[in-house]
Amino acid sequence: MEYNWQIWEPTPEQLVTIDWLSRELSISIPAARMLVHRGINTALEARSYVRPSLRELHDPFLMQDMDKAVNRLEHAIRYRERIMVYGDYDVDGTTAVALMYTFLKMFTPNVQFYIPDRYTEGYGISFKGIDTAEQDHCSLIVALDCGIKSIDKARYATSKGIDLIVCDHHTPGDEIPECVAVLNMKRKDCGYPYKDLSGCGVGFKLVQAYAITHGVEECKLLNLLPLLAMSIASDVVSMTGENRVLCYFGLQQINANPSEGVKAIMRITGIEGRPVTISDLVYKFGPRINASGRMRSGAEAVKLLITDDPEFAAQQATDIDSYNNERRGHDEETTHKALEMLAADPDNDTRCTTVVFGEGWHKGVIGIAASRLTETYYRPTVVLTTGEGDIISGSARSVADFDIYTAIDSCRDLLTDFGGHQFAAGLSMHRQDLPEFKRRFEEYVSAHIRPDQKAPTIHIEQELVLGDIDAKFYKILRHLEPFGPDNPRPVFVTRNVINNRYTKRVGKNGEHLRLDVTDRSAAITGIAFGQGDKALHIQNGNPVDVCYELDENTFNHVTSIQMMVQDIHYV
Repeated sequence: MEYNWQIWEPTPEQLVTIDWLSRELSISIPAARMLVHRGINTALEARSYVRPSLRELHDPFLMQDMDKAVNRLEHAIRYRERIMVYGDYDVDGTTAVALMYTFLKMFTPNVQFYIPDRYTEGYGISFKGIDTAEQDHCSLIVALDCGIKSIDKARYATSKGIDLIVCDHHTPGDEIPECVAVLNMKRKDCGYPYKDLSGCGVGFKLVQAYAITHGVEECKLLNLLPLLAMSIASDVVSMTGENRVLCYFGLQQINANPSEGVKAIMRITGIEGRPVTISDLVYKFGPRINASGRMRSGAEAVKLLITDDPEFAAQQATDIDSYNNERRGHDEETTHKALEMLAADPDNDTRCTTVVFGEGWHKGVIGIAASRLTETYYRPTVVLTTGEGDIISGSARSVADFDIYTAIDSCRDLLTDFGGHQFAAGLSMHRQDLPEFKRRFEEYVSAHIRPDQKAPTIHIEQELVLGDIDAKFYKILRHLEPFGPDNPRPVFVTRNVINNRYTKRVGKNGEHLRLDVTDRSAAITGIAFGQGDKALHIQNGNPVDVCYELDENTFNHVTSIQMMVQDIHYV
């Protein structure tokens, strides 16, 4: 796939700030550029950014309905009502349930949790879940990472004499559920200043508000932050503001005082004995927690995350790891079949969208398959499979900066249900409406997608010479962590590098490239996955431009900085 390279160019005013920060902080110009690129313009802002503080968190009572939610929760605890903590089956939902359940158990034994079945109940609050609450004599449901569109479910709960508190971060519809409290910073009438919390983050704000009201020690909140860090990392929410602060301290807590469940995941993934990183949360923790809801039940993940029994945690982590391996098999099979179908479609290459339906595809991997197809064709994608009766359902994934939620919303009259956000969504429809959905979805996207959104772009921080890369520069880069959306890991480009000594193909079939290159200011090694075919060109002495991230590599107990190559252009 061809990538566009887009290099950030500072304004004349920013260049002045870069020069001033470089002198004020005694750092290199390239290091100062990284700070200014993130909106850091003073020495005070720089020190605050690299040393986040929990004092930067906003007052939770700025969120609409927060006082109502705290009062209802307080009443339930005081009068020993039974509380159901209800959440979605993905990482955000299960971590939110684990967080809220763990917190409430400090104050009352009368709390239980409920995760809906992905296949029989679907996303969001279900009638079955409310019936279960009634059967178990629960008079309050705290719904996390779902509920903002559960208008009929809220009415049903009320008819059963059950109160409902919704803690959600998804985009509200035209109508807000009628219940005790609806916590969602995206409500039009909500003045909460930070709009990018995860579902677990909204739940945490309720916990924070309750803690402020009742003088709960800060340490009890700190112990919950690892769950919030997993949620933020895995749910692709903005890594800025409160999210960055919460994730920063969540990672600190994971590495200083991990729970039994976290330790078990670390052991099963082979990362025990070294600091857990944001990448570990995304690529090792997230898929395994998600696999529970995809292949069995999200409740399995919650049990792991709330346990303090090391033996149970070890067995539960082993089970969840096996679910993830099972998920991989279904994922590969579904993606392969979808690619075959698209390759056989004569109109596929002329479309701006991908919409594909497969009879009997495993519902648990539909979203992953949509992501794989988006990576292959780089266009808004919907993957669907069979549901109940004549209903088909699936997942949508977008390309950078294109709002797929709005595109799907333009077809809402054809849908039986849908929800999500700018980058990802879930939807269902009657099977007979699929051809019309494909036509209208394609029509909307082709009319609204920009040319620059039709090819992947690598956003490059700045151009470096290899001599700029030293221990001090890398230390400042690490201070910008944790990385994520809106605070991406910096990508650099170095021009006209040539083979130093040992550039070669590596991997089982020589599909990868091990680089050893120089630009005559310094030499560096690196790895370029899937680019082994460029080895001979570089070995023959030809210069190339290299686009890369920086990471550390430890070999024979020696740690060095290396390039993680994103793309290579021949000069």
